[in-house]
Amino acid sequence: MRNQTIAKIFYNLSFYLAMEDVPFKPQAYEKAAMALESFPQDLGALYKKEGLKGLESIPGVGKSIAEKIEEYLKTGKIKYYEDFKKQMPLAIDELTLVGGIGPKMVRDLWNNLKIKNLKDLEKAAKVGKIKNLPGFGEKTEQNILQSIEFVKKSKGRWLLGEMVPYAEEYLNVLKNSGLVKEAEVAGSLRRMKETVGDIDILVTSKNPKKAIEYFLSKIKYEKLWGKGQAKVSVHTAQGFDVDVRVLPEDTFGAGLQYFTGSKEHNVKLRTYAAGKGFKVSEYGVFKMAPPAGGKRIACKTEQQVYEALGMPYIEPELREDQGEIEAALSGKLPNIIPYNSLRGDLQVQTNWTDGAHSIEEMAKEAKKHGLQYIAITDHTKDLAMTGGLDEKKLLRQMAEIDLLNKKISGIKILKGAEVNIRKDGTLDIDDDVLLKLDVVGVSVHSNFKMAKKDMTARIIRAIQNPNVDILFHPTGRSMPKRDEYEVDIDEVLAEAKKTGTAVEINAQPKRLDLRDAYIRKALGRGVLIVVDSDAHSKDQFEFLRYGISQARRGWAEAKDVINTQPLDKFLKLLKNG
Repeated sequence: MRNQTIAKIFYNLSFYLAMEDVPFKPQAYEKAAMALESFPQDLGALYKKEGLKGLESIPGVGKSIAEKIEEYLKTGKIKYYEDFKKQMPLAIDELTLVGGIGPKMVRDLWNNLKIKNLKDLEKAAKVGKIKNLPGFGEKTEQNILQSIEFVKKSKGRWLLGEMVPYAEEYLNVLKNSGLVKEAEVAGSLRRMKETVGDIDILVTSKNPKKAIEYFLSKIKYEKLWGKGQAKVSVHTAQGFDVDVRVLPEDTFGAGLQYFTGSKEHNVKLRTYAAGKGFKVSEYGVFKMAPPAGGKRIACKTEQQVYEALGMPYIEPELREDQGEIEAALSGKLPNIIPYNSLRGDLQVQTNWTDGAHSIEEMAKEAKKHGLQYIAITDHTKDLAMTGGLDEKKLLRQMAEIDLLNKKISGIKILKGAEVNIRKDGTLDIDDDVLLKLDVVGVSVHSNFKMAKKDMTARIIRAIQNPNVDILFHPTGRSMPKRDEYEVDIDEVLAEAKKTGTAVEINAQPKRLDLRDAYIRKALGRGVLIVVDSDAHSKDQFEFLRYGISQARRGWAEAKDVINTQPLDKFLKLLKNG
């Protein structure tokens, strides 16, 4: 957790420096923050063992940044950051949730209107103060208000990728205590929803009271909402709640099924059970029809709950009352894609543009994750803020990849690019260079507020280009900052099927794009699907599991996701294979 705190400070420092137009430093702090937030070792432990040199060994961390980490570890503060906060006491985390708001805009809002948080911003926009500022205008003001409404809808929800590490930490605390036999996450987190409200953990224990006391002694929390003999509820410093509940061993499966939900799934299950003479609750399945008269089937496992009702086990990701119970009863449940089944990753960024690591480093890390091939897909020239590659730089990168493929064994590096879709649907890289790439992905990075028909036409024109293989993050959402742009997904999927273009499930926690309902639409049309990490640093290959969870929520099987295939078969499945 300390790593995350320091990373957040560096992200904010990057923002402050960008506000002041300081060259180079914003990018340096951002890269360091990216490296720290996913660094696998506790920074305090590393510093204790190896000192300043150990901190400097972290990719993206030079001497100056290492000294600031050291300062935080010793004092709990970084003076450089505290000085910025005194000059401009901004709630950067709040303001940057608003779509379209960047460092320069925040600077102008502060200098002119002393806007320091979301509340100030909304108040100023509602009374029309923002539209009169130079460079803003009425359209910008309206976009700010729309984005604030989207942010408010997401309030109290946390990204799946933010919550999973905390949940795993709490589970490890309980499992290593010697006081619990079983420990499982429940609720929307277990169903791998894109956003999560809190963390629910269920355990079994011979000594519930002692297990709960041990848990409280090992975690940090701000408030104790309540504590009983078999349950505790706390509020963490990060702002979310954690509930731990101790269940009897013989009904643990029934309780896990009940507390996993969803509410809609459970209502449908109970309704079906009642029609068959059963009652389902957290305490088990009860045979209500005579002559049984309330006899309980304990259900130590979840499988026993579903078996008692005459249906196969339904995976947690499917439990949303989207036809899964009917599919289970008719023998038509999908054999959803297993975790760790990907052989390739088709969207990987490097330090050629806005990534933190080299092509070689990313390839070696991907190999450690069991991948057999990756496509290097750095941004292209229209994204100047990322140092996007033009045609000459792409050709140089291709030459480097050829050399690396001779040097590194056990993984194939494919030549690719994340090519920008311009407003009119044309691409920012010439076709003769695109033709030389193994994998061409395209994506929208600007002009998000286009009319639905225009955005749809824009994307369709792009994927009609015969060189394009994959449509990356197809609806452009960036949670909780930006909702999907207006697009007719049915028309886009129809064109993807017609042109043989694959659509991506982007595994970045802020994206998870496509959403589950659209994945099912894509499957229904026979559209090719890929799951990609969109990794910008070595540690972000971990995100692939969130892409798989999204595919599972969309009922995808392994055969539906083409990068589960060996390289030769995968390449043949691409449009240009």
